[in-house]
Amino acid sequence: MNEAPPCAAQPCATAPRDADARPVLLCLSHLRWDFVFQRPQHLMTRAAADHEVIFLEEPLHQDVAAPHLDCSPRPGGVTVAQPILPHGTTPDAAVAAQRALLDDWLAQRAGRKLVAWFYTPMALAFAGHLHPDVTVYDCMDELSAFRGAPPAMLEMERRLIARADLVFTGGRSLYEAKRNRHARVHCFPSSIDTAHFGQARLGPAEPEAMRGLKHPRLGFFGVIDERMDLDLVAKLAALRPNWSFIMVGPVVKIEEAALPRAANIHWLGGRGYADLPAHLAHWDIGFMPFALNDSTRFISPTKTPEFLAAGLPVVSTPVLDVVRDYADAGLVEIAEDAAAMAAKAEMMLARDRGPWLARVDAQLARNSWDITWARMAGLIGDVTVPQVSAARAGAGRAFHTIRAAGAAHV
Repeated sequence: MNEAPPCAAQPCATAPRDADARPVLLCLSHLRWDFVFQRPQHLMTRAAADHEVIFLEEPLHQDVAAPHLDCSPRPGGVTVAQPILPHGTTPDAAVAAQRALLDDWLAQRAGRKLVAWFYTPMALAFAGHLHPDVTVYDCMDELSAFRGAPPAMLEMERRLIARADLVFTGGRSLYEAKRNRHARVHCFPSSIDTAHFGQARLGPAEPEAMRGLKHPRLGFFGVIDERMDLDLVAKLAALRPNWSFIMVGPVVKIEEAALPRAANIHWLGGRGYADLPAHLAHWDIGFMPFALNDSTRFISPTKTPEFLAAGLPVVSTPVLDVVRDYADAGLVEIAEDAAAMAAKAEMMLARDRGPWLARVDAQLARNSWDITWARMAGLIGDVTVPQVSAARAGAGRAFHTIRAAGAAHV
């Protein structure tokens, strides 16, 4: 899940080469590039084909004399920039430092088209003074509902939506929550790199950490945090002591001591994105034991189509977007408790996968991260001065019917 290790960081002091006239895409993110390879990484690596993309992370505090910006390239053409601030920097001074570092970086690119792409509204604190050619709010999660969300999140989001030219949402539930708040809201649910996860169907070698574990194996991969129903995991493992439950991913915002422990539950930690297909290839069922709480109310898990592309049957708790986008189409099974989840898993283990896989592949063929980025890029290219004015003036009005090109596979 952690992508390739970062390249050596260096100060962002060098101006781009004179011949680089590409638009600049400034991505302001609450997520770190090297944490988990997900929606931002998929989209920004595709944007880098036509833009100079800088992925600006939240600051790090280190033993340095003065603030500076460390930049390092990543595979796919994206530059990751980390503001490095001295220990003891006050919140107000941190905002001022980030603004100054950002202004210095942008000054070297003056005269080029600028797209400001926000994942976190909190970045307005140091980037709200900018006047980009296009402002995009890619709302991939309802961040205000997450544990530890800043109290100012909702107000900052209101400001961001008011100034955005385009609002993208990471799923249908988010779209329905935001569509009346701006005139140009477009739904782009979680997409899929079918070729990457399809490698699981080709029989790659079994990872060493799983060798000897009993079948059937139920596997989960992703961030392990307050969105996981740990009690459900414990109850399911107790109901089926001869099954193996394999949990891949970093643990954040919850104590590792809270994780259920049993002989048949295996917490493997994070894995590289490139390594995931080999893990999925040796599981029998993909399971998504999401808690049903405020933090999961609007999620559209990227892992759903990734499991399917790997050829794995999937059982999930009734997350609304999973139900509407996959279960209603007969691609994913839904269970509300441990007993129902065990029964669904047994049914999937016994059934012929052929007809189900044919339906899965037909569905996945309709979408990809390439298609999603192409549609997003088309909408960005369509932004003109009159449309910008209309979009901002229309914030708060009921949104007109979304055009098919921006609807992804809703």
